[in-house]
Amino acid sequence: MSNLNRIKVVLVEKQKTGKWLAEQLGKSNCTVSKWCSNTIQPDLKTFAQIASLLNVKITDLINE
Repeated sequence: MSNLNRIKVVLVEKQKTGKWLAEQLGKSNCTVSKWCSNTIQPDLKTFAQIASLLNVKITDLINE
């Protein structure tokens, strides 16, 4: 599977961890880890929440 999202990259840029993101969203660390490794993708509502938490645009979280 190709890298559809840039969540891991943006977390590093913002100096945040997957654990922090999981706590903010009320998700498991395992789920966020799967997003970061592009094993699974969050839904659009969750992408919007992630973008808001990280103060970026949704398009910054998605590879073209």
